[in-house]
Amino acid sequence: MNIKEVEELIRFVAKANVSEVELETKDLKLVIKTNKAAERYVEVQSYQTPAPIPQAAPVPQVAAPAAAEAAAPAPQPKAVVDSKYVTIKSPMIGTFYRSPGPDKPPFLNVGDKIEKGKIICIIEAMKLFNEIEAEISGTVVKYLLNDASPVEYDQPLLLIDPS
Repeated sequence: MNIKEVEELIRFVAKANVSEVELETKDLKLVIKTNKAAERYVEVQSYQTPAPIPQAAPVPQVAAPAAAEAAAPAPQPKAVVDSKYVTIKSPMIGTFYRSPGPDKPPFLNVGDKIEKGKIICIIEAMKLFNEIEAEISGTVVKYLLNDASPVEYDQPLLLIDPS
C-alpha cells in the first residue's frame, strides 16, 4: 500500500462518518480513528510488521564501542602528575595482553628498559593477535591496564620514562 492509497482511505473514512477502520495485511496493519465531534480530526496509526527472519545459532551480544562510550565514559587511571613520562596508547579496539600466551612471561615488567620497535603487548581484535611495538626507547614506569582487559582506540596502555 502506497501513501496515495492511504490518503484516499483516510478521505473515504472521514466522509463515511465512521469512528474507526482497521485494515491488516500480511505486511501492514493500519488503524484509522476519527472523532465524530470534530469531523475534520483524523488519527492514523500505522505499523509495519517485519518479515520473519530464520533463526540461526544464538550470537553472543557485544556492546558497540560507541554505545559503551556514550553510556559511561571509560574510567581514567590516576594520572601521573610528572609530565616527563610518555604515554603509549592503543592503536585499535580489542583485548589487551601483556604476554604472548597464558603460560608465557610478560613482554615487559615495570622497570624494564625498552628500545624503539620492541614488542610491548598484544591486542587481540577479531581473533587476530596484533603485536604493539614501542614508539620510543626508555624505561617502563607503569602498566595502566590489567592483562586480558578490553581496550578502546587511543586508550593509554603504559607509561614510559624516555630519559
